[in-house]
Amino acid sequence: MKKLSKVIALMFGDACCIIFAYILALLMRFEFVVTGNQFASYLDVFIGAALGLVAVKLATYWVGGLYNSLWKYAGSEELVKVLFVTVVGNALAITFLQFTQQYLPRGVNGMVVLTDIVLIGGLRMLYRMIREHLYPGKFNVTHGRRDKSVQESMRSTVMGDDDQIRVMIVGAGDAGASMIKEIKLHPEDRKKIVVAIDDDKSKQGNRILGVKIAGGRQDIRRIARKYGIDEIIIAIPSAPQSELRDIAEECSKTRCKVQILPGLIDLINEKVTVNKLRDIDIEDLLGREAVKVNLRAISGYLEGRIVMVTGGGGSIGSELCRQICRFKPRRLVAVDIYENSIFELANEIRGIFPDVEFDIVIGSVRDYERMEEVFRRFKPHVVFHAAAHKHVPLMEANPREAIVNNIQGTKNLLDLAEEYAVSKFVLISTDKAVNPTNVMGATKRVGEMMLQDKSANSRTNYAAVRFGNVLGSNGSVIPIFREQIAHGGPVTVTHPDICRYFMTIPEAVQLVIQAGAMAEGGEIFILDMGDPVKIMDLAEKLIRLSGFEPHKDIEIRITGLRPGEKLYEELLLDEEGIQTTTHNKIFVGHPVDPSPALSRLLEVPGGLQASIREILGKTDDEAKQWLMELVPNYNPDAQLYSKEPLKKN
Repeated sequence: MKKLSKVIALMFGDACCIIFAYILALLMRFEFVVTGNQFASYLDVFIGAALGLVAVKLATYWVGGLYNSLWKYAGSEELVKVLFVTVVGNALAITFLQFTQQYLPRGVNGMVVLTDIVLIGGLRMLYRMIREHLYPGKFNVTHGRRDKSVQESMRSTVMGDDDQIRVMIVGAGDAGASMIKEIKLHPEDRKKIVVAIDDDKSKQGNRILGVKIAGGRQDIRRIARKYGIDEIIIAIPSAPQSELRDIAEECSKTRCKVQILPGLIDLINEKVTVNKLRDIDIEDLLGREAVKVNLRAISGYLEGRIVMVTGGGGSIGSELCRQICRFKPRRLVAVDIYENSIFELANEIRGIFPDVEFDIVIGSVRDYERMEEVFRRFKPHVVFHAAAHKHVPLMEANPREAIVNNIQGTKNLLDLAEEYAVSKFVLISTDKAVNPTNVMGATKRVGEMMLQDKSANSRTNYAAVRFGNVLGSNGSVIPIFREQIAHGGPVTVTHPDICRYFMTIPEAVQLVIQAGAMAEGGEIFILDMGDPVKIMDLAEKLIRLSGFEPHKDIEIRITGLRPGEKLYEELLLDEEGIQTTTHNKIFVGHPVDPSPALSRLLEVPGGLQASIREILGKTDDEAKQWLMELVPNYNPDAQLYSKEPLKKN
């Protein structure tokens, strides 16, 4: 109905323009002298033929497609169409006059052609100008060369130089129109927009900058086959994550390469260009709606405070730093042993948040004296402990290193936090700490138990936050898959049934910060990770999103479970139970007493440290045996351990 009303309004405007064009042409022909008999007689001829002339021209405009273009995006192609259709329309109008034996001066017919072009085209350009005035610079286009992706270069080895990449645009709005213009302005990229998709039924069947809008998201697969599409571009930066996920899911069912414009927040004050496109990723298929946080509670414990983040250069630590800066801490101290990543983070933070005092500390959490110097100098109010060795296979081969870093390092910080009266201490833990089958998980479980033991008699609010894999973190499965696909495969999966929980880094960090606000002492917060995802499905979808067919274009090779790896991860120990919190994505487990072996070591001042020094002089197998004593449910042989996903009541 909305589309029909727009067409009727436009046709009415065109009819007025046609009538005005003839009257103006008659006035110009007789030099605006309206008292003569000739003017009156020709005016009578026009009045008698007006209905037929208007009908002939409107029918021509309809057939010529002037009523199925989105004129708010009108460009040179639409103006060429107006020129062609008005000339044809006037030729048919002259034919109509001759057929009905009605005549107007030849000069009038000639002037009407020019007047029609100006009025019909001007009406459409006026609409666009008014719209741009009301919404100035909503989406703009810049020009320039862009880098090709690795997959694009792979395709070029198959496609000839004269072949074009046939592109479908999903989203016939402002961003889609800007992207179409940008691509048309760069023929050297060999991309050709052949069709567009939009869920707005009032747009379907119309054209946007000459590109037909052929259907909605449910038609993506059918239209991709019909038009021989090679590449799909999703250009809906304002769409919610759930909608983008559904669209990405449909696109993943095609054999097309898929790219996407970043979100609207990332395009503020930016130009829409092809180099803003990124390859669509598993994050887009698994991503959920933005996390809602209690800004008042978070600001209450971060604003104006001195905050320290260990492992500040890592995936989680660096995102913690970025998000903490939004809450205006008095000072942010980032600690890391690796200088390169934290140096880059410092440049980023100081550029985006110039008012935040940002300090870098190069040092290891395992070095007690160095960490004590840091606490003594900065006296932090809040500590986020993200520094850890996290790679499961590497820690299986280097268990003593994991013990020193993940256990000794955590013990150092727990003790210093109490000594220097830290208000809140948040430990970043992992689902691998639950019924661990590997060294990394066992060491993180020891950290959780030490934290809960320390919390029993401390003024510091200690808490741990436990979650699964984060998408895109250093060494995670997605970047590895990307690299393998870029090299033509094979993509390696350890087991066809292996499942993991996944969460985006920003979402995980927001929930970590929120959990810190809830911490009262000794809690282990568990983040709602959604449903577990089969890694084989991830691999297949990522291959399809790259424009290839899994098991055909790109091989998927099963390599077998690695040491310490299990098929299914868990988020909760049986004895911990689970309670809801005020946040619908954060749950809390009941505190559990440390194991007897760990309790004995913690009761003696320096007992744990002495035991670790002793272990460092022993073999890897003896180190693992020591971990099994501290963590009774650590079972390296339980790789096929299977349990139902976490149930929340």
